[in-house]
Amino acid sequence: MQLYGSTTSPYVRRIRLYLATLIDLNLINKESYQFVNIDIFSDEGREKLIEDNPTLKVPYLIDGEQRVFDSRVIYRYLAEKYSQPALSWQEENILTLIDAANDSFVTLFLTKRSGLDNKQDSLFFNLQNERVDIIIEQLNNALLKGDFNAWNYPSICLFSLLDWANLRELYPFNEFPKLLEWLNKYKSQKYIFNAITESDPRN
Repeated sequence: MQLYGSTTSPYVRRIRLYLATLIDLNLINKESYQFVNIDIFSDEGREKLIEDNPTLKVPYLIDGEQRVFDSRVIYRYLAEKYSQPALSWQEENILTLIDAANDSFVTLFLTKRSGLDNKQDSLFFNLQNERVDIIIEQLNNALLKGDFNAWNYPSICLFSLLDWANLRELYPFNEFPKLLEWLNKYKSQKYIFNAITESDPRN
């Protein structure tokens, strides 16, 4: 298998961490897949992306003749391939929250990077900021209820979201100290430490 993506994408990171978890569970070995880093903003990277994935997004997975275009679908493909239990409906709902926040954060980041003021009083930016405000509070409540006590795919997705948005200074997470405490706890977990370090967008 070949996983294509950028080292800075939170969507790519979640799949890299999930694959590392499968390795930790002895379901696959390190030689089972190759991570291919592409610069999606370079001419060469755009050409590769257009050739392989018509959504023009990362990550995407190539497994023999099979191509899988989206991180959530890649997870389902891998979970089924390696006989992992299906997510509960509550976990599916949590993933929907995380994905919605991630999409808005990416939008806010790209507009900021494009020189636009994403805090301006306009319908588009107001909707993005309102969405992340509501969802981060919901995720904090889910954390307090124990929904992220185990290191599983929803936790991996939350970890990737929080670490990326915190790095990009997209949200005042200091208002939610339990989320930051949870994030820092998993950063130091020995059994996944190498995978977290290797996939850190700061590197």
